Amino acid sequence: MAEKLFGTDGVRGTANIHPMTAEMALKIGAAAGRYFRNDGSNGHRVVIGKDTRLSGYMFENALTAGLTSTGMNVLLLGPVPTPAVGMLTTSMRADVGIMISASHNPHHDNGIKFFGPDGFKLSDEAQTEIERLIASDIEPAQAVNIGRAKRIDDGRFRYAERVKSTFPSGMRLDGLKVVIDCANGAAHRVAPEVLWEMGATVIPVGVSPNGYNINDGCGSTHPTLAAETIVSHGADVGICLDGDADRVMILDETGKVADGDQLMALMASRWAAEGRLQGDTLVATVMSNLGLERYLTGKGLHLERTAVGDRYVVEAMREKGFNLGGEQSGHIVMTDYATTGDGLLAGIQFLAAMIDSGKKASELTETFETVPQLLKNVRYAAGQNPLEAANVTGAIADAETRLVGKGRLLIRKSGTEPLVRVMAECEDPDLLTEVVDGIVAEVEAAAS
Repeated sequence: MAEKLFGTDGVRGTANIHPMTAEMALKIGAAAGRYFRNDGSNGHRVVIGKDTRLSGYMFENALTAGLTSTGMNVLLLGPVPTPAVGMLTTSMRADVGIMISASHNPHHDNGIKFFGPDGFKLSDEAQTEIERLIASDIEPAQAVNIGRAKRIDDGRFRYAERVKSTFPSGMRLDGLKVVIDCANGAAHRVAPEVLWEMGATVIPVGVSPNGYNINDGCGSTHPTLAAETIVSHGADVGICLDGDADRVMILDETGKVADGDQLMALMASRWAAEGRLQGDTLVATVMSNLGLERYLTGKGLHLERTAVGDRYVVEAMREKGFNLGGEQSGHIVMTDYATTGDGLLAGIQFLAAMIDSGKKASELTETFETVPQLLKNVRYAAGQNPLEAANVTGAIADAETRLVGKGRLLIRKSGTEPLVRVMAECEDPDLLTEVVDGIVAEVEAAAS
């Protein structure tokens, strides 16, 4: 039986520890090459992007070796945001796109995620077939059919022009002072460039990557630096990206953070008013706040929930014809413009709302009143399954009973890390804390 390698967002783990080793990356590249070059003909191509992690060099070379060994021609983009890979896969007529990144994780982690020829992330079925090929003997191409590799120097400029083209015609950012935190990651050059070219006064932070400092005390998961910069410079707004720039957090002029739910609520209401929101529906995951659902219902709109993971959001959007979706964590997907979450694109859409409405960021980032929500993570060792322990299932059942009619409970394993995520929502903050802490204690006991 083939090893399960793919999680909710590709293959991910600590660099130089299985499965994120150079040897495995070579096998993954060869398997992907065989899968996408299944007709045996020449001329097949793949684009590869990466973020700024030191291990990106290793995985880029290993993937290139595996892909070219099966006859694929490789186009190397260097450091670019994840959405740029989705975009360039289609515009460069590639058979597959690969992004080397562990998103918001620390530098010692890395990952490999795939985009199909349509620019969307691969289906579960395609990933399962690649896993099967990894476990098999992959026949290399004949010597005359080995692929070539080529550096593409203008990938980020192509992406920048695409992002700018989504901004309302004739609108500029003149007079707007914007803090942009790039998490020392993939957008450290392109994001400040785009905002400056659109007329904003740009205050960049997190734009000095050294291979180790990606997401380190900066970016969408650590917005304190951006908040302090906003206040000290008297900025109008802040945009915090993560390491591969596919998610965003918006900060108002006081440094207060608005998550993806608030941004989606704003965009959904504006798009609906403009007649642009397909099916009058926003697609979000089970993690999105109950307050978002109540807000949309009050507007006569619908919230379609999916499993956690932006790829599941996109799958639901494509299947049912919706054009706006995302996650509370800041993945905002606008399929009119992009094939995956795009933090910079979402950020400039927020700036457009500021310009169009004439309102401050703080007036746009509190679209609805959130229901108190508490999320705690419990780490467990490889091979453990604490959610199957009797004490844990009992604690969950008791919590569900106590929350009937008062809130909701969501317990799940992370798809990218060995974590159990315990999340609950409840109008009663004391009850909320009690049920979450009770389950966390039992999960920790089962994992010890």
